[in-house]
Amino acid sequence: MAESFTAAVAEQLRRNLGDALLAVTGEDVEWGEFAAQLLSQLLISILYLALFIGAYLLLTGTIRLVIGKQRAQQPSFLQVRSGARYLAGLGALLVILAQFGASPEFLKAMARAGLMVLGFFVAWMIVGRLMREGVTRYRLDPSIRQLVENLFSVLAGTLALVTVLAQFGFDVLSIIAGLGIVGIAVGFAAQSTLSNFIAGITLLIERPFRIGDWVTINGQDGKVVKIALRTTWLRTRDNIFAMIPNDSVASSDIINYSAEGATRLNIPVGIAYKESAKAAREVLMPVLLGHPEVLQAAGMEPRVLLKSLGDSSMNLEVKVWITPDNLDVQPRIMANILEQMKEALDAAGIEIPFPHLQLFIDDAKGLKPIVEPLYPKLAAK
Repeated sequence: MAESFTAAVAEQLRRNLGDALLAVTGEDVEWGEFAAQLLSQLLISILYLALFIGAYLLLTGTIRLVIGKQRAQQPSFLQVRSGARYLAGLGALLVILAQFGASPEFLKAMARAGLMVLGFFVAWMIVGRLMREGVTRYRLDPSIRQLVENLFSVLAGTLALVTVLAQFGFDVLSIIAGLGIVGIAVGFAAQSTLSNFIAGITLLIERPFRIGDWVTINGQDGKVVKIALRTTWLRTRDNIFAMIPNDSVASSDIINYSAEGATRLNIPVGIAYKESAKAAREVLMPVLLGHPEVLQAAGMEPRVLLKSLGDSSMNLEVKVWITPDNLDVQPRIMANILEQMKEALDAAGIEIPFPHLQLFIDDAKGLKPIVEPLYPKLAAK
């Protein structure tokens, strides 16, 4: 039962394959001759493949012996070896396709397409190396290099695909027109994304801030941790991450605290009018000069200045400089300096005024029952 079923399946498969080959070739197929011919073509293809592999190994081995083992580890030799491997594979593919009856026109188109792909790859490698050297020489942002490489890769890949398809008889103009229509449709569908993308490119070119800078964007203070093509990432002092769209970043006021190096802190301090501003300065300066995080460089010495005369106090302003690295802990430094100044003024007996309210009540007879028990002598008057 099982043998008869297997024989029936095999006969059906043979018949279906025969009908398919008859439809393709237009004549009946002798299975014995077909199997022998197929086997011989496979054997010849294997021989050709072995021949190309051997030629590739011989060529790369010879080059390695000539240039030496150390130079053979350099990227240039590895790229040459990849190119030789690609050419060997292309040649083997063309020969194998010829063994299986591919037309000369198709083989020519395949050869031209393969060589063009290799040419595009070599151009991409050369341009990529030039871009890396340019970024290193002019100290450009690595994000710009990544952006340019991605754009060039997309353009080169698209051009290579269109060129390869043209070798096989496809209408290049129709393909380009179709890609243009698709691009317009995508542009209308993703206007916000494209706007952020273009704004991201503008930020990378103009570079109003870099990764690691402390900035204020849209009223949000934070440290720049990432500049993507669509958003800019900030980390606040509370370790909260904020992602701001680049379109909003490019159109808002940007304050960069790290762009010029050291940053000055202005700390207000008020003293009473009866006190001396000079005496207060002599008390506060040792606190500032002894603080480990206050800069003492030339032109950045700490200062205590009389800023204004207020309604109830003389308003001093303490000016100190800190390094960009200390911007992460700027509030802590200000609080520490303010606390030490308060203790120094108290120890010196210098008064720090605070608002007072004095109330005068005339002819308040209704309060007499309350005031008389507390102040008998005053009530008798």
